[in-house]
Amino acid sequence: MAFQYQILAEQIADKIQQGELEAGQRLISLRQCAEQQNVSINTVKNCYELLEAQGLIFVKNKSGYFVSAKKSLVQHTQRPTHPDFQSQPRDVSNLELQIEIQQDSINNKLIHLGAIQISPNLVPVEALRRSIQRALKHSKPEDFLYSDKQGHIRLREALSEHWAEDGFYIAKNDIYISNGCMPALSVMIQSLTEMGDSIIVPTPNFNGQLQLLAVLKRKIVEIPADTNGFDLERLEQAMQSTGAKACLLTANFQNPLGFSLTNAQKEKIAQLASRYQCYVIEDDIYAECSFSLKRPLPIKYWDQQGYVIFCGSVSKSLSTAYRVGWFCIPQRLQHLRAQLLMQNVAVNTPLQLGLADLIYSRAYREHLTTLKPILMAQVEQYRQFIITAFHQVDIGLNQPSGGYAFWIQLPEQIDGLEMYHFAQQQGINIVPGEVFGEDGRYKNCIRLNAGHELSDEIRDAIVLLADWTREQLTSVYVA
Repeated sequence: MAFQYQILAEQIADKIQQGELEAGQRLISLRQCAEQQNVSINTVKNCYELLEAQGLIFVKNKSGYFVSAKKSLVQHTQRPTHPDFQSQPRDVSNLELQIEIQQDSINNKLIHLGAIQISPNLVPVEALRRSIQRALKHSKPEDFLYSDKQGHIRLREALSEHWAEDGFYIAKNDIYISNGCMPALSVMIQSLTEMGDSIIVPTPNFNGQLQLLAVLKRKIVEIPADTNGFDLERLEQAMQSTGAKACLLTANFQNPLGFSLTNAQKEKIAQLASRYQCYVIEDDIYAECSFSLKRPLPIKYWDQQGYVIFCGSVSKSLSTAYRVGWFCIPQRLQHLRAQLLMQNVAVNTPLQLGLADLIYSRAYREHLTTLKPILMAQVEQYRQFIITAFHQVDIGLNQPSGGYAFWIQLPEQIDGLEMYHFAQQQGINIVPGEVFGEDGRYKNCIRLNAGHELSDEIRDAIVLLADWTREQLTSVYVA
């Protein structure tokens, strides 16, 4: 799904490429462009920032935006293709490989192209420090006793108000604070299903979720997905015929493909969940990493019958080290309250209060406003560099409109797991496509993290992977 600023950027890019806008020519102002295109100034600002990240335009202080020389024109590549297959309940295989790769992906001694996480340089450390200090200063004696296993009321209130500002409302009493998103998913999966039950997932799907389902001894029902999303008819068929009790879905900037479903699709999913009484556990962890200033709505927004459980955390938008997440249950599931409290692990109270202060002080909102254009520019820099590095290699590459995960489809002759082992030997961490689904469907794919600055070290690592790919292709052709 393309956002308005992306569509406008493509139109301006075409004019530059066709010579209608010449190198050195000044673009009209943000306000003029907004009036001309009948869009908001923020949409034009995002558009110009995207074009700047692509090298098509540049900014002069107090003078405006100008067209760059043609040598910097953006490069394009095809989107990855994805196989179709029949959906049926099955076990997650290769659990040991899943665990090995998951552990390696967070090895800080390796170059950070594995785990999806933002650079420490993008964390608002000073704002966090001030918020935690204020929270401790104004804390009450009871804040240093055993904490409420549902989560501190102040953080639950802060989150409820924060989301209401983004256009959807969840009552503070329906919010449960967890030690991150994965523990939240684990609690809900164990509360709604039993060992041997089936969970519907789109595939390729985040390997961490598949690992969790394997450990919990749940079967999976895979439905085909691609960079545009997944087929809702196939989702309905799976709900109707497989006996699955729940779905595990990410509607906004899914990992690893980066797709974001339309509002109509999200509404349809909520309706299907109600019709087939199949719970949707929604992992909305990337929504606040949108490249648009407006946060996309979750499936939960359209949930009228109480079959959608909203889960998330601040690990992707604030810091992976800040272990605070949540799950939000509808009234339909209030009878599980005692069970949920028993399963949920109480979260460090000072951290909860620090995050609440960060939200109430507006520092978190300001952080998101600053982060989004930086991520947008950084992701586009990665994308263009990957295309350049893999020049003359037939690859497919997604184009995220939020989040910072890249899914690369390599030529069929390339084994992503072999590339993973080669990269490890060179001190580079990547994640092979094999762990994102079953039957080896994604053996020739890899996932890369674009959350860190595109440093010379990371550029060299990507070039090394591209050179290895060419060597592998050459040896195949020679043989």
